[in-house]
Order: sequence, then C-alpha cells, then structure tokens
Amino acid sequence: MSNKNVEAVCETINTAQPVEETIEQVVERLARLAPLEYDLKREGEAQKLGVRVTALDKEIANHRRSKITVQDDSALFPHVEPWRDPVDAAELFDDIQSMVRYYIICNTETAIATTLWIAFTWFVDQVQVAPIAMITAPEKRCGKSQLLTLISKLVSRPLLASNISPAAIFRVIEAHSPTLLIDEADTFLRDNEEARGIINSGHTRSTAHVIRVVGDEHEAKQFSTWGAKVICGIGKQAETLMDRSVMLELRRKMPNESVQRLRHAEPLQFDILKRHLARLSVDAAYVIGEARPELPEELNDRAQDNWEPLLAIADYAGGHWPKTARQAALTISGKEHDAASLSTELLQDIKDVFEEHRVLKVKTRDLIDYLCEDDMRPWATYNRGKPFTPRQLAKRLSEYGIEPKVIRIGTMTPRGFDVGQFEDAFSRYIPSDTPLISATPQHNPCNKESQDDTAVADMKSSNATLHIKAQQTEDNVADNPQRCTKENHAATPNTAVDNVCCTVADTAGVSPDVEVF
Repeated sequence: MSNKNVEAVCETINTAQPVEETIEQVVERLARLAPLEYDLKREGEAQKLGVRVTALDKEIANHRRSKITVQDDSALFPHVEPWRDPVDAAELFDDIQSMVRYYIICNTETAIATTLWIAFTWFVDQVQVAPIAMITAPEKRCGKSQLLTLISKLVSRPLLASNISPAAIFRVIEAHSPTLLIDEADTFLRDNEEARGIINSGHTRSTAHVIRVVGDEHEAKQFSTWGAKVICGIGKQAETLMDRSVMLELRRKMPNESVQRLRHAEPLQFDILKRHLARLSVDAAYVIGEARPELPEELNDRAQDNWEPLLAIADYAGGHWPKTARQAALTISGKEHDAASLSTELLQDIKDVFEEHRVLKVKTRDLIDYLCEDDMRPWATYNRGKPFTPRQLAKRLSEYGIEPKVIRIGTMTPRGFDVGQFEDAFSRYIPSDTPLISATPQHNPCNKESQDDTAVADMKSSNATLHIKAQQTEDNVADNPQRCTKENHAATPNTAVDNVCCTVADTAGVSPDVEVF
C-alpha cells in the first residue's frame, strides 16, 4: 500500500464519527461498572442522554436487580424437564394420593384434596382463583411440617419460609411467582393483619395486587400477590384466611398407626412425579383454563370458588376422580355453619333469644343478659373476661345495619331492638330452618297487657303451627310476656285471646294490630 493510501485511511479513521450507543447499551455498560466508578460518571452520562441523574440511577438499579433476579431464579427453582410421553392424569393422581397416605397420617379426603392442590400449582397461570392450602391440627406432633415438606417436593416452584414479613410476601411473589409455603403460621400470622391482608388479596387473580410507595421519589408501584400458597400452623387461623382455604386437617398418630419417615424417602420418586406433573401442565393447560366444572350446591359461594380449580383438574383426570373430589369437597368444606364468624354467631344467638323468650321487643340490657346466660357462648367473657357491653353489641350489629333505638314496652320507652330490625340479617346470614316466632297450640304466649287485642288462627291441620307477628304499636307487647295459663284467662277473660292461645281449631275473629303469615 502506498503512502498516499495509508494517509487516506488514517484521515478516514480520524474524521469518522463514533457510533452512537442506544439507551439500552448505555444502561448495560454503566450497570457493569463498580459502584464508585459509576458514581464518577453518572452526571456526565445523564447529561449526554438528556435525562435526570435520578432517572438514570433508577434505570441502572432496575437493570442490576433484573440480572440478579434471573440468576437467583434459576438457583432457587431448578428447571423441571417435562416427562417425554403424555401422562395418564388419573393414574398420576392415584400415585400422589398413595404417597401422601404413605408418609402422612390423614383421612382419605385430606389426601385427595392435597393431591389436587399439588396439581393445581402447575396450572396457576390458567385459573382465576388460587385457594390457600391450610394445613392445621389441634396440637403439635401431628405431621404438619411433614406434610408441608411433602407438598414442597411436588409443587411447582416451591419456596419455604418459617416466618415472612408483609413486604417480603409481595416482593418475592413479584420477583419469582413461587408456590409460597409458610410454616409456623400460628407464631406470627394471627396477629399480623397486614400480612393477612396481602395473602387474602391473592385469592382471586383480579384482586391480586397491592400498591406500595418505592424509591427516593416515592413513586407508587403495583406488586402482584397472585400465586399458590400453603399456610401451616397449630389451631385455627383468622376467619378471612380460613374462608379462602381448602382445609387439610391432620391428627396425631395412634400407637397402632405407622407411616414412613419422609427424610428417608428416595428423591428420585419425587423427581419422576414432578416431571409427570410438568408434562400434564403442558398438555392440559388449555382445557383447565377453559373448564367450568359443576360445583356442589351444598357448598357456599366462597367454598365453590376454592374448589373450582381443583374440581376442574379432577374432571380432566376422569375415572373416579370427579366423584371422589366432590365427595372430599363436601366433607371438608360443606360444613358451612361450623366456620361461622363471631358476628354470625351473635345473630344466631339473638334469634334464639327472640324465640326462646317469646318476645318481639327487647331492651339492650335484657338482650345482653340473655346472651350471657349460656356459659358456653363467648358473650359472658367477651370484654376481657367481662360481659358484652352495649357499645360492643351495637358495634357488632352495625355491620348488618342494625342499631339500637327507642322502643315501647308497655309504658316504658327504653333503648333496645325489635325483631323486625333483624329480619333481613336473619334471612341472609343464618339458616331459615325455623320460623322467627312460632307457637304450637300447647305453647303460646298470653300477653295480659294486651287484653284488648284480638288475633287470628290460620289452621291448616289439627296440629298446625300458628305464626303471629304483632305490629309495633304502643301497647301490643308487654314488658314480661307470660305463657298462657287457665289462671290468666280466669283473671282477664278474653274470648279471642283464649281462642288463639289455647286452641287452634276454634279460632275467632281478626284484630287489625296482628299480622298473620
């Protein structure tokens, strides 16, 4: 090459314009710098890009965090290679159920629910409801941690934690989308309202988010709380958690019962089952996502939500699984009234007061006294070992739009309640297996302060039940209603009252102050 050509090449190199980096390339280059080196260059680089230094800092931090997340994700959750051939879901579930019974003392329904919940974790991206698996037992040494460990060996992307802060819950879900397995929940979760709220929010996909302020500029950021979760602990958890859970109740091993120790199990058997589950999650993803399984009517609305993804998986498996899954659902979650909230229990007890004491109106103090008569109920010790207070009663009832008011009982006008205030709440929240106020011919109230009232009997058979609801007039209810006796009628004869209280067959006229229904 001649000197002239060399000079031309050098001139081209010297006058060439440097290739401009894209913003992504700048961020990638700066993120690789050591912290001190980046601090020296950040202002100049931000000026070249035409952005604020704080904006560049944030982008660099996000880029570094994403790199760490990718590296940690592969370490936390090793890739599960799907099984090479299609799998028979029914046979796979039979194998998992047998494994549960092999290592855990539990009833058949718990083993079935555990099996289906394990399978559900592999379809969490296809379903709309993520029921919590609630492992519970009345005492220690019932195998709770053993079942939790077994579940962790088979679910998708397991992440175990014996204690976890509220912030860690949504941050780890946002970063890794794990199956979160929380142990020792009885030691920290019952009194942690914030953590419970975060877990509750992840029950349905549409509500599975929390918003927190992050960064130096206090920007609002949305974090996902969606995903499969196991909660393990002694005794009952908060009602809101239990309502969103499939309960896996365990019992202590009897001397004549035996199970194998999980720590001695061959790891290969779990690896094979996980590969089968991984293959199933690929083959059945669309079907499970589109499934609308038939839900047992005996389950309440929330229980139906909890079991919907599990029943969809059972239906896909076929064989005996659709039937046994629904039987398990009814056994585990069909006892709606066993898990009634404290407020619902209060409504039921108030309904009992109206029926047992045969009153239509009651003073607040009398209602509290009636509620506290039963030592087995919580009201006598509700207030830190002392009885329910009027304020506490009013606060509980306000949840249902019921407030104490001035009522008329005879010549008195105390504050209290009348039965009409509760009709809507009774019909919505407690079973309607008995009439609110019912009287048979042998047991009817006789109100001696309402001697001028008449009544009507609607006789449908010789042993018909008479339902009487007195309107809330000034003088239609006495302070202390008495049961009918011949002495009462002798002292205050009233043909119409006699006819209502003492016989159904010989009914007399109608009073405008009494509604028959």
